[in-house]
Amino acid sequence: MIAAALLTLAACQKKETEVKTENTVIEGQADTTSVDTDAVSDAHVPAAEPSAAEPVAAEPKTAATKAPTIEVQAAKEIKTAYASFGDKILADNALSKEAMLKKYNTLKSGDTVNVKFKTKIKDVCKKKGCWMALQLPGEKESFVKFKDYAFFVPLNASGQDAVVSGKAFVSEVSVAQLRHYAKDGGKSEAEIAKITEPEITYGFLADGVLISK
Repeated sequence: MIAAALLTLAACQKKETEVKTENTVIEGQADTTSVDTDAVSDAHVPAAEPSAAEPVAAEPKTAATKAPTIEVQAAKEIKTAYASFGDKILADNALSKEAMLKKYNTLKSGDTVNVKFKTKIKDVCKKKGCWMALQLPGEKESFVKFKDYAFFVPLNASGQDAVVSGKAFVSEVSVAQLRHYAKDGGKSEAEIAKITEPEITYGFLADGVLISK
């Protein structure tokens, strides 16, 4: 019986020797720390997110993007197509109607001046196109006839742009002549009857005419 007890005691001591603690002891310089080896040492620990109090690094500012450069081209001048009557002339360097009126105002009866100007046609002879009235500022007009009656203009040219070249002059037109021109222009008998006084007119004897098509 004593022998059985000794055997049992020896077995217990051997078992205690074989059983190792699950804790591993790490010795440091100052003291000893016990680490639980059951914890997974290779487990991934997520990085701590910055707290609201911690400043977050600002993203680097990029240089301001420049707006694309758009090249603007000047609009091309639209050339007017003209029908030519009488001598061949060019539309270039023609005076405006405003400049032409100033030119007329420097003339006195009997004076003439060679000039070229551009304006709109106000009226045309409705019988054969042997004269036309051109617009001037302030409801005034330049009365145009054609040199030696060598050419005429279309009867339906009213409202078109015109360039005339020739001699400008100032003259007095009699009542009879004014009524004749009014009749040729298709005025009514009542309108013609209202013409009772001679008129100082801005005359023009054209040797060449351009009318827009």
